[in-house]
Amino acid sequence: MTMKIRLKLLSDATFGRGDGVAGLVDAEVEHDEYGMPYLRGRTLKGLLLEEATHILFALGKAGRGSRWEAAAQQLFGTSGGLLHTGESILHIGDARLPEDLREVIIADVQASYYTPTEVLEALTTIRAQTAMEPSGVPAKGSLRAMRVLLRGTVLEAEVHAERPLSDEEQAFLAACVKALRRAGTGRNRGRGRLEATLWKDGEAITDRAFAYFEQEVLQ
Repeated sequence: MTMKIRLKLLSDATFGRGDGVAGLVDAEVEHDEYGMPYLRGRTLKGLLLEEATHILFALGKAGRGSRWEAAAQQLFGTSGGLLHTGESILHIGDARLPEDLREVIIADVQASYYTPTEVLEALTTIRAQTAMEPSGVPAKGSLRAMRVLLRGTVLEAEVHAERPLSDEEQAFLAACVKALRRAGTGRNRGRGRLEATLWKDGEAITDRAFAYFEQEVLQ
């Protein structure tokens, strides 16, 4: 079974790779050999797991968590927190630019119309930030340059399930996707706001699947 998670950036975001480029940026975005930024599937799955844990905690407080813990365990198969040890049935790929756009960019780079650096620079920009002293002046040595992926960018990640999802599993996954609203470096400082949606067979199913989750929780 295959689905997609679509991420639309509502603010600039940095999906960092853990290092910078000397003399240019202190925090570089993750990008491929063609200069196209992306968010690692492992990171995306971790973000969804974080939302799953928050949802289960809230349901547990309301005395409604046990039914959904089983769905979460099947989907994420992670130990720790409120989830139990087990194998995940979900495999989430990297979130990349839509495939049709990727094909055009790859063809243009291979034809030497653009270089990977030019592609990266067209899809991103560099933002500077600095820490402030209590007196209101910039803190010495705190100036940092960070590359950001521009708001409005859409990324898509393929989601493969080892079997068809039950209604409960699909509804819980939709709830986790709907709850995902920030990602990347600086997400607690206004960066990385996004809208996440779940797609199946070319149709957005987030709201329909979440409506089932909401109905079952409120019963």
